[in-house]
Amino acid sequence: MVPDARDTARTDTARAGTALADSALFGALVTEVPFGVAFLDARLRLRRANEALRALLRGDGAGGREGVNPVGRRLAEVLDGEFAAVLEPALRGVLDDGRPVTGLEVRAPAPAGSAPAGPAPGTPGAAAPDASGERVWVCACLPVRGHGGAMLGAALIVQDETVRRAVEDAITRRTERYRSLVEATTPVVWTTAADGAAGEDAPHWRAVTGQTPEAYARGGWIAAVHPEDHDRVAAEWRESMRDGRVLEVDCRVLTASGGRRHFEVRAVPIRRDGAVIEWVCAGTDVTGRRDAEEMRGRLTGQLSAAALRTARLQQATSMLAEALTVGEVVRVIVEVGQSAVGVDHCTVALLDEGRTRLTPVAPADDPAGADADPGRDGSDAWRDSVAVAEPGVMAAAARDGRPFVAENPEELRRQLGEAAAAAELRRGPGEQAWVALPLLAAGAPIGVLRFAFTRTRFLTEDEQVFLEALAGQCALAVERALLFEREHRTAEQLQRSLLPGDLPSSPELRMAARYDPVTRHVQVGGDWYDVFRLPGGRLAVVVGDVMGKGVLAAAIMGRVRNALRALALTDPRPAAVLSGLDRLFSATEDAEQFTTVAYLVIDPATGRGLYTSAGHPPPLLLPHGAPPGLSDVEAGTPLGWPSHRQQASFSLAPGDTVVLYSDGLVENRRRGVDTGLGDLVAAAAELPPGAAADPGRLVDHLVARLLAGYEQSDDVTLLALHVPASGG
Repeated sequence: MVPDARDTARTDTARAGTALADSALFGALVTEVPFGVAFLDARLRLRRANEALRALLRGDGAGGREGVNPVGRRLAEVLDGEFAAVLEPALRGVLDDGRPVTGLEVRAPAPAGSAPAGPAPGTPGAAAPDASGERVWVCACLPVRGHGGAMLGAALIVQDETVRRAVEDAITRRTERYRSLVEATTPVVWTTAADGAAGEDAPHWRAVTGQTPEAYARGGWIAAVHPEDHDRVAAEWRESMRDGRVLEVDCRVLTASGGRRHFEVRAVPIRRDGAVIEWVCAGTDVTGRRDAEEMRGRLTGQLSAAALRTARLQQATSMLAEALTVGEVVRVIVEVGQSAVGVDHCTVALLDEGRTRLTPVAPADDPAGADADPGRDGSDAWRDSVAVAEPGVMAAAARDGRPFVAENPEELRRQLGEAAAAAELRRGPGEQAWVALPLLAAGAPIGVLRFAFTRTRFLTEDEQVFLEALAGQCALAVERALLFEREHRTAEQLQRSLLPGDLPSSPELRMAARYDPVTRHVQVGGDWYDVFRLPGGRLAVVVGDVMGKGVLAAAIMGRVRNALRALALTDPRPAAVLSGLDRLFSATEDAEQFTTVAYLVIDPATGRGLYTSAGHPPPLLLPHGAPPGLSDVEAGTPLGWPSHRQQASFSLAPGDTVVLYSDGLVENRRRGVDTGLGDLVAAAAELPPGAAADPGRLVDHLVARLLAGYEQSDDVTLLALHVPASGG
């Protein structure tokens, strides 16, 4: 079918319109776009160039030559240096193989003082050189073909990227600075989402904790916190996220090596429009500081403990110097061991004379002889003596003469064997660690100091030195106490040998005596009493008190007693006897010696007699049917003091009682003599019915009442005489 001429005309008109539109569109694009556009023919001569490209080529710092019209010229004629050297080969390649080249970057230094390259000032794309004074172009070289695919030339598109690249470089530099700053400083920095979930990966944190990227993404940083700290830190982290406040927390963190490190974590909220959008966290490893603090704390504790042990050792030395018996020594050692080293059980055992057995000694403040150590379970196994030849903790120390230390039951079994270790565990149920130290006197063992703990216990070198020093002090105190007790036994035997075994019996006179030596220092004193018969059926009754304690006082008491008996048998009158004692005392005893005597001679048949006193407390009189009272006879002066001795007559009627006593009954550190005498009369007035007629009950009642509430500090001696009533 032949086309209609009108249709053909319409088609031509449409094509012309389209061509016109394409031309207008091309012109608008070339003119208005903010980047340079040019068309080059097959010989690489510029045929078209938009204003943006012309601005680049005008010699305003982009490599163009000023005043040169680019149309019809080659690039080398309008561009300087590196621009043409880079662009022409690229364009030649496009013409040769027909493949476009994009993303071609051209850099060249901008001339000093040059104006911004690219579009004219005020036009889009105008830029200034970057901080380095360098221009950056990004170019695209595109093939231009005609009908049938014939190569007509190439299109060049140039974009000035100087500003954008400068901004990117600045951002990159800031990022690198930030990264370098983070890496150069101690804190490990990471970020989390607003809800605390893991945000970006935190390689530095993971390098510390050993978390994999997957584990970190699931649990975040909180998953690496030590289990013992996790709940506390998680709770504080939740509170901070809820309140939007800064988190500051100390915690231990599990590390990649399987250990743990101390970290101080600080999380700061980042807000946008008032809402938290993320958290920036920084963790500072403070393990070194914490270790130093712990070390300082340990050293401080060790120094404090050492100072305490030194003070306790000094205190122990002072306390042991006052301990006069082995029991008192044990009490001091128990107290010091518990307070200074935390000992649970303490035993002091002494060797017998044959040095074959060790016998534990009870503390002095245990009146029943039971263990004062609260760590014991009440069994008596600890009291049993131990054979030195048998295996055991104390036996090993005594046998080898050196400390025995077992820090746990396994070590005890290793050193002693299973059977001996089992026996030792039975002796001290619950014990887990042991120390036994020999008590040495003149290089030879006299006993063993045994410490035990109810937990495994590693003794430091300082503690071992302390215990050995304590054992040395204990050995000296024990040796001194043994000597003291030996002296005491000697003096006590001497004193008791000088006291009458039995009082003389008489149907007309009832008598009872009581002698209580002081037990606080376990020293005998100079108290004594005596009753012996005189010619004619009379009785001599004596109570005396020699100042001082120990063997010396007992010896003086013996000399005075024997002299009194000899004088009384020669001339029984009290005044004559005391005068003779004065002469003897002045000749044989020191002037400072102080001795008192109460002496009476009585006829049991009549109850009459004579009485005198050499500085002794007044007798207690209990008349039958009348209130008790004290004798008003002048006390006189102690023996050996210049004095004219007087004697007084007295008479005991049926039912009457008289009590002679030493000052230990009425005087002590808290009560003066006058008060004590008043208390004595009051106690006599409160006698139970019939007690006055029973001298034994009488003296027991007076001792109980006068010593109640007071610590006995001196010997107490009483001698009571009672004349029975008619028909009694």
